[in-house]
Amino acid sequence: MYGHNVSHSKRRTRKIFKPNLHRAKVVIGGTSKSMKLCTKCLRMVKTAMQASVSTRGAAASDADTKLADSDSIGAEAIVEVPQA
Repeated sequence: MYGHNVSHSKRRTRKIFKPNLHRAKVVIGGTSKSMKLCTKCLRMVKTAMQASVSTRGAAASDADTKLADSDSIGAEAIVEVPQA
């Protein structure tokens, strides 16, 4: 990608494109790891977790509260990655 920041006087400077990264604690195989995930990856992991929890049944309410707590501003997201 490329582009410019354009000021009111039409001066152009190079635009810097950076990924939208978020800190998340990911539980893999029972161990918690702190990682930086892009927003798209974080959404994919959350939807995969919700799909795996809905197939399990009874544990769905616990996972929903974890997701609701992690969506608050300033808190780290806690995401459990199911083992395949």
